[in-house]
Amino acid sequence: MKKMYIFFAVIIGIYIIMFAAQESVRTVQVIGSKIAPNEAIALLTDGNERFVTGQQHYPNQDQSRRNLTSSKGQHPFATVISCSDSRVPVEILFDRGIGDIFVVRVAGNVVDIDEAGSIEYGVDHLETPVLVVLGHTHCGAVTAVATKAKLHGKIPPLVDNIIPAVLKAQEEHPHLKGEALIEEAVKYNVWQAIEDLFKTSPISVGRIKYGKLKVVGAIYDIKTGKVSWLGEHPNQKTLLAEYGASTVTHPSAH
Repeated sequence: MKKMYIFFAVIIGIYIIMFAAQESVRTVQVIGSKIAPNEAIALLTDGNERFVTGQQHYPNQDQSRRNLTSSKGQHPFATVISCSDSRVPVEILFDRGIGDIFVVRVAGNVVDIDEAGSIEYGVDHLETPVLVVLGHTHCGAVTAVATKAKLHGKIPPLVDNIIPAVLKAQEEHPHLKGEALIEEAVKYNVWQAIEDLFKTSPISVGRIKYGKLKVVGAIYDIKTGKVSWLGEHPNQKTLLAEYGASTVTHPSAH
């Protein structure tokens, strides 16, 4: 009988821990944009780990969440710009729900005027503390540029932003060919997108300088489901100094 009591006590304890973990995800989410950048990144990292291991919590996906966000508005804790590729479902791979992430999607995760404007809405208007530029393995847009594929319609001007990344990958890694070059170019394309954001968005630069925003790169592996974090742009300090001269001082940056 004593062993049975111990068994049931252990089972109940496990359920309490699981419930507490799920509630922790929900509770942190209510805070939204008030959390620190590293906390936001930790939430994304933990969610991706759950996704990879098949232990998703599926937070904030029920009717109560829809009621809350429809009546109180959205308060996401992160902005993510990713590729439009159907194999890169941002909320799913980070195991998040409604109102958690402000997502901007475009082929090749490039940053031009329209994308910069959408990003500004997330990081400035909604005040998310972190922006993630998310590239992914086997990116079709990067592959098209690297292989000089024949493109039609409106696609050539779209992928123009990727050309500098591919050229830099080729220049710095002349020994790489084929898939190896493409995968390296994917990383350089993440850095290029961040640099293009700094060029086109004084508001984003201002928020970084005032400590209101952290911009990091990451790459999603479409086979394993794992997100590898690249951190801030390796030349961020130099880039901010270069493009910060024209920074617009925005009230919300203070």
